[in-house]
Order: sequence, then C-alpha cells, then structure tokens
Amino acid sequence: MTEVKTMEIKKTQAQPAAATSPKEKDATRSWRIRDFIADIKDEIQKISWTNPEELKTYTQLVVGATFFFGMGIYALDLVIQAALATLTAAVRFIAG
Repeated sequence: MTEVKTMEIKKTQAQPAAATSPKEKDATRSWRIRDFIADIKDEIQKISWTNPEELKTYTQLVVGATFFFGMGIYALDLVIQAALATLTAAVRFIAG
C-alpha cells in the first residue's frame, strides 16, 4: 500500500528559509551576477568561430539552395495552375 501525504503534513515538513539581511542578499546577488558573467566569458572563448572563407562558402550555399528551392516551388505552382486551368476548361466544355 502506498502512503499518501496530505497538504498539512507537507506544510509541516517544509523548513522555513533562513532569514538574511538585505545586505547579505545584495552581496550574494552580486556574486551570482559576477559568476554568471565570468561563465559567459569562458563559454564565448570556447566557441570555434568560422573563418571568412568558410563563411563566404556557406553563405553562397544557402543563397543558392534558397534560389533553387524557390524556383522549384515556382515551377510546381505553374504546373498546378496549368492543370487547374485545363480541368476548368474541360468541365466547362462538358457542362456547356
């Protein structure tokens, strides 16, 4: 059988946080901010940045792929429009 704890039991088990003065809170907060900024600097130094040649190559690749995919979608749109126009003409010829 599993034990079910009620809210009253959970409330009594919770320990109140230690009271700290506002100065201690500010000091702790400033150390947290300093540690955070130091961690950010450390992580930025670990980044391997691309060199200009790689960046130019990747940019050309992305622009080229975007152009060709766009042209493919445009061609597919033209085919669908032509098919719908042909279907519409056939329906009008049969109905009309």
